[in-house]
Amino acid sequence: MNRNYLAENMTMLCDFYELTMSNGYFKTDIKNKITYFDVFFRKIPDGGGFAIACGLEQIIDYILELKFTDTDIDYLRSRNIFDEQFLEYLRTFKFTGDIYAVPEGTPVFPGEPVITVRAPAIEAQFIETYLLLMFNHQSLVATKTNRIVRAADGRPVSEFGSRRAQGAEGAILGARAAFIGGAANSACTISDIRYGVPAGGTMAHSWIMMYDDEYTAFKTYCEIYPENATLLVDTYNVLKSGIPNAIKAFKEVLEPKGIRKCAIRIDSGDLAYLTKKARKMLDDAGLDYCRIVVSNSLDEYVIKDLLRQGAKIDAFGVGERLITSKSDPVFGGVYKICAIEDENGNIVPKIKLSENAAKITNPHYKKLYRIYDKENGKAIADLMTVYDEVIDESKPLEIFDPNYTWKRKTLTNYKAIELQKPVFLNGRCVYPRYTTDEIRDYCAAQLELQWDEVKRFENPHNYYVDLSQKLWDVKHELLKKNNM
Repeated sequence: MNRNYLAENMTMLCDFYELTMSNGYFKTDIKNKITYFDVFFRKIPDGGGFAIACGLEQIIDYILELKFTDTDIDYLRSRNIFDEQFLEYLRTFKFTGDIYAVPEGTPVFPGEPVITVRAPAIEAQFIETYLLLMFNHQSLVATKTNRIVRAADGRPVSEFGSRRAQGAEGAILGARAAFIGGAANSACTISDIRYGVPAGGTMAHSWIMMYDDEYTAFKTYCEIYPENATLLVDTYNVLKSGIPNAIKAFKEVLEPKGIRKCAIRIDSGDLAYLTKKARKMLDDAGLDYCRIVVSNSLDEYVIKDLLRQGAKIDAFGVGERLITSKSDPVFGGVYKICAIEDENGNIVPKIKLSENAAKITNPHYKKLYRIYDKENGKAIADLMTVYDEVIDESKPLEIFDPNYTWKRKTLTNYKAIELQKPVFLNGRCVYPRYTTDEIRDYCAAQLELQWDEVKRFENPHNYYVDLSQKLWDVKHELLKKNNM
């Protein structure tokens, strides 16, 4: 993995209020107060049953590079609102706190702390924007990609979205997230250089139109790239010229070399009808091994419909609807304070209240457990506890719906795994650096531990994220204290 791209200082990629609040904290006794913040989200995109956590790698790089340059400080001084001692403090600013996070590629659910930050108030407050930016964007794309991959039912999905992404980093990191979510490769070359996301591609319509005729374009391409001959057959007429010319080129150039790896791509028209006709033409010509690839405004719903109609498709190229998660383009992760430490080091839980019950936060410094059934290995539920609680697997565990507390279940033959892992301790990175391939494989393995009912596109099973009795009591004591 190439990290030499971190040339630009991202420290000032923050909301301005993080600076004004930090300046205020500096001028009061809050400056060194230890605080706890959670990153969580409230709603799964597209009404799905789960999301996929992504973006931790870039968060780590950001924290490691966090510093204020002279140029940054000169800019802040020019605003005439920041204390000069605060600006001097920023010259030696670095993150000294702790961060715990769910590993990238883990299925996650609304309300649970995916990332927890424990740090002095200024440090914890300042990193809010970048943490949310990375988590929200990449988790969104990874989640959408996995929906599309599952709709493809084992057929490879290529990410084709760079030219429709929201900016350069949207394309580059989007390709990374798509690969983690299950895409086979990407058209984005720089993502291969940075993150090892396999780059692939063949030709555009312009290649064909550069030549006097379609056959010459195909033949030339097969001669130059005999091991990677995917021919785009819809420039003129798919059935009357595109496929016949592709067959001719394959037979004249590839067959004499004994090469059976080849494909056609269709990028327009009625894909169900055209692929069925194309499959018959290829088979009749003895090219039953030639693959059919399709693209053009695809998503999980279009793909499912095509396959339901009997379309003969071997692989998909998916662009704008994947890279932008067009059907539900906002992930909605938030960053909320959940506790502070008093002068004696005691952890004091904090709660955000709202008339909208969905926006009431879960207080306290917490642990997050995933509970698995020992018999089948599948995930049963997630359980949030207070930080000092330990689950004893030798004893029955009662879990209950935090909204309908009378719905309770006692587990006996179970395994409890703590999901969050230490990422930074006292400002030092302690988290292993995984390759993108390793994260992708981990993601696939974790998804196998989820029930198929959770993976449904329509009306997925509601996976429970429960509160321990102790945490539930803390939350409701705070609600009662504040007359909610």
